[in-house]
Amino acid sequence: MTGRARPRFRLPHPLVLLSGCVLLAAAGSWVLPAGEYDRTLDEATGRTVVVAGTYHRVERSPVGPFGAVVALPRGLIDAADVVFLVFLVGGAFTVVDETGTLKRGVGALVRLLHGKDLMVIPVVSLFFAMGGVVENMQEEIIALVPVLLVLSTRMGFTPLVAVAMSAGAAFVGSSFSPINPFQVQIAQKLAELPLLSGAGFRIVFLVVALVLWVGATMRYAAMTRIEAHEVGGGRTEPLRGTDLLILGIVVATFVVVVLGIMLWDWGFNELSAAFFIMGVVVGGLAGLGVGGTAEAYVKGFQSMAYAAILIGFARAIYVVLQDGRIVDTIVHGLFSPLEGLPLLASALGMVVAQTAIHVPVPSVSGQAVLTMPVLVPLSDLLGLSRQVTVLAYQYGAGLCDLITPTNGALMAILGVAGVRFEEWIRFTAPLWLGLVLLGAVSIALGIAIGI
Repeated sequence: MTGRARPRFRLPHPLVLLSGCVLLAAAGSWVLPAGEYDRTLDEATGRTVVVAGTYHRVERSPVGPFGAVVALPRGLIDAADVVFLVFLVGGAFTVVDETGTLKRGVGALVRLLHGKDLMVIPVVSLFFAMGGVVENMQEEIIALVPVLLVLSTRMGFTPLVAVAMSAGAAFVGSSFSPINPFQVQIAQKLAELPLLSGAGFRIVFLVVALVLWVGATMRYAAMTRIEAHEVGGGRTEPLRGTDLLILGIVVATFVVVVLGIMLWDWGFNELSAAFFIMGVVVGGLAGLGVGGTAEAYVKGFQSMAYAAILIGFARAIYVVLQDGRIVDTIVHGLFSPLEGLPLLASALGMVVAQTAIHVPVPSVSGQAVLTMPVLVPLSDLLGLSRQVTVLAYQYGAGLCDLITPTNGALMAILGVAGVRFEEWIRFTAPLWLGLVLLGAVSIALGIAIGI
């Protein structure tokens, strides 16, 4: 007699899950005491940072149910620069897709790797990992998901593999990066450390982390592989001369974007403009015309609408916490107990605290300016290297991006790929734990050798 199969645990729809998190944040504003740190402008980073040792209680400002709902559109407004990046990147890559270049490019890659299909995973993963290393690539991935799904289907891989070798690899690259301007560079500036200091040490653990992630992705892809088939039916056309030119423009755009972030202090608006120009140029070269290019942009905007909404809903959580004046209370409550711990325990406690803080504060740069000014004096008091304190921030905040539902980019990528959040967590959770353990080894070694 066959036993009845146990129903699998399923989380609510992403919009329901994020709305629930918004309401939970509002409930927290009624339970937790309101408090704030004083803030000042940090000239090294050009950002407003907290002043260590200034935490104090303030008048309570609880957020009611209606205020929580109002936070949803406010979250979209607050994340407007990111939302417009998603729309304009999505539109630009839809223009590229309308030319047929991406499908022919996928076909060429499939033919090149014929009989070695699994090798597409390290190739694609390395590209996205480098995006994470040099520019904290996240939202830009959303527009590329449809192309990655075409590639995965042609290879017989599931949609989860497409997410793992793109977003997963990028997030791991960001977390262990020696140069990420939105993570390690901001944190090092706030800790008054030279930029690129400890780069060699970080690169060693970056390589190990990527080998772990890519190896696990390849193993999962081999275990869950389904029958590969042609997308759209029939054989794909070979690459044309125009395709090579278009792909060159795409690559050149990414190079300009990286240079803009690292050398010219570009933000999301400049990135949006660069990708918009890319789409217009590609549309002209491909002969789509003004009208055809505009239609492709509209199609791209429509396909990115759900992803943009998810990003806005995720940002609404932080809006509610700010309105309730409990963000600083959470930071103060998590870091205060570290003062009485031994050196290694304090450093590992920082990783745990940074992970916990990243759930309500899903911006890595925002978390750096919020926590590093508090942690640097604490680490000096404990005799803990500031470089190790930066490592604890990187591993705690950066790796949390892999698993937190408040990461709007992750939820949007999963939504576009059609991968349920609990399915992603089943795959990612053991790897996340392994990567955190790798980070702990890095911190212990850093303390031992005195980096």
